[in-house]
Amino acid sequence: MDRSPPAELVRHVAGSTGLPVRTAARVVADVMAYFSETTEEYVRRRHRELKQRGHRNERIWTVLAAELEQRPVAAPQLTRRQLRRIVYG
Repeated sequence: MDRSPPAELVRHVAGSTGLPVRTAARVVADVMAYFSETTEEYVRRRHRELKQRGHRNERIWTVLAAELEQRPVAAPQLTRRQLRRIVYG
């Protein structure tokens, strides 16, 4: 599967921002990579990040649920129990 950013999107970003095409391609590729995480990968990563910042799980489950609702490709609505299971198995 070709993972390079779509040329049409790169041209659009370059044209709308004034970025050089090569820079626009890097930006688009970076955004695509960021949003290619699975729900499970995202939950694990964000849980780890929030834990490192000193947040407790009760707060983390609330934050994660709210963040998942805002993702461009909506993740299924997950309960706190489902979120815990993703992190801890």
